[in-house]
Amino acid sequence: MDKKFLDILVCPVSKGKLEYHQDKQELWCRQSKLAYPIKDGIPYMLESEARTLSEEELHA
Repeated sequence: MDKKFLDILVCPVSKGKLEYHQDKQELWCRQSKLAYPIKDGIPYMLESEARTLSEEELHA
């Protein structure tokens, strides 16, 4: 994921900052506790597509 995209993308739920996790191909928002998938290089920024982050992931 290109750094310039991370600078302009925000969580659609909280409008918070996103973190790119290359190993999982996800964008994480710690504020809303959601992880948005990246499929074929395209981030799916829909709440219905996101999964909830576990407490363990949030504290990592």
